[in-house]
Amino acid sequence: MRLPPLTAAILVRRYKRFLADVRLDTGEEVCAHCPNPGRMTACMEEGGRVWLSASDSPKRKLRWTWEISELSGSPPVQVLVHTGRINALVEEALERGILSELGPFETIQREVRCGESRRLDFLLRGADRDCWVEVKSATMRSEDDLVRFPDSVTKRGKHHLEVLVDRARLGDRAVLLFVVPRADGVAVGPADAVDPAYADTLRWAAGCGVEIYARRASVSQTEVVLTDAMPVRLDA
Repeated sequence: MRLPPLTAAILVRRYKRFLADVRLDTGEEVCAHCPNPGRMTACMEEGGRVWLSASDSPKRKLRWTWEISELSGSPPVQVLVHTGRINALVEEALERGILSELGPFETIQREVRCGESRRLDFLLRGADRDCWVEVKSATMRSEDDLVRFPDSVTKRGKHHLEVLVDRARLGDRAVLLFVVPRADGVAVGPADAVDPAYADTLRWAAGCGVEIYARRASVSQTEVVLTDAMPVRLDA
């Protein structure tokens, strides 16, 4: 997935969840939109470099959007923090046949409602069996080198798991796909210390037939690409 042209800046502070003060290389300090609802634990550094996209639309209150964090290290780690781009990335991968674990299928539908319940991200229509897919962006790397989800309590995410279990019990395939848009971390697992209710529900869902996969995404200032599969570890 190609990214729009990006501009470098320094993160001054993030506040009010969806806002961040950043300092451009010109020295100008501006307010940017932060399209990430989580705590962003382990994927932002005050005083660290970030990458922004710009919009000249008169309908936008804020011109700048925070796309990528660049974390200190050797080499530096690029983390896609714009969670709104993850589903587009997965859709592109599905269309290109990259996500073989989710095939075969004939058609792709986005944001499909499950009866009277919440929508799931994708419905892959197959000749014999439908496959429901919910996608989550996992960005919180822990000290044991696992990338964990979630980084804040998510009742919405827990409900998504319950909906997937319902689909599995009806005979459909039900899939939770973690996308890890950063280069470090050896596996993906639940964040018991952050949201034990979600972690317990994730393990229960796996026992009820929900398939759980993880894919890494390679991030640069020009594009984001789904790459290798990552192990999923459900132990506490």
